[in-house]
Amino acid sequence: MGMMNQKCKRGLGTVCYSAPVFTPNNLQWICTVSSAVLMFVAGSPIQKSFLVPFFALQAPASLTSWIKSVVEKRSNMGMMNHKCKRGLGTVCYSAPVFTPNNLQWICTVSSAVLMFVAGSPIQKSFLVPFFALQAPASLTSWIKGEYGIWTAFLALLVRLFFYIPGELELPFIALMLVIVSPYQITNLRGRQEGVVLSLVIAAFLAFQHFTRVGLRKSFDQGSIIATLAILCIVAVPILFLI
Repeated sequence: MGMMNQKCKRGLGTVCYSAPVFTPNNLQWICTVSSAVLMFVAGSPIQKSFLVPFFALQAPASLTSWIKSVVEKRSNMGMMNHKCKRGLGTVCYSAPVFTPNNLQWICTVSSAVLMFVAGSPIQKSFLVPFFALQAPASLTSWIKGEYGIWTAFLALLVRLFFYIPGELELPFIALMLVIVSPYQITNLRGRQEGVVLSLVIAAFLAFQHFTRVGLRKSFDQGSIIATLAILCIVAVPILFLI
């Protein structure tokens, strides 16, 4: 049935293409989220002070623009990242940071973090359909494309002949679910029905996390990463519904 985000031009022949998943903006977001995770995680003896300039160098333009606008609003110095068009009047605007694509990437990275993190007693199998519903179109297109199918094929061969730790089972199942999901299921992505279903799953996981860990212990050093990821997967569907 093809990929939903592919565009085809028909003339003498058919030329199809899809949006790339590893765009500079997406890579910057992955790098930024990874550095933020390293700032909080306790399982690495690295010198975390080096993460500060790394974060400043790799943060996406939309994020740095948003941070600067917040700081400048508080100091009443105006918006440095605004662009102004002057004619009869002045129209100022800035690039939004919470675009639907960025929110989907935040949700996807948060669900992936929850698959690996050990600080939460949630039922992690619910993260698989949540990942399939909230993954960006560029990522699902890559997974359903040639590279994603080869990745799933090689992972399946490794799974048949070698031992795979339990932490890697869920990403593999999520990969297979995106590949084999029918059009009726993938069509829910980005629609209100899919957002509501994602919110129900996220709310259930948040209930499990805070009731089993406790509100105070959920912000301890061993559980803070899982708690932040839980808050992200709950907040993003809510923002989509607003």
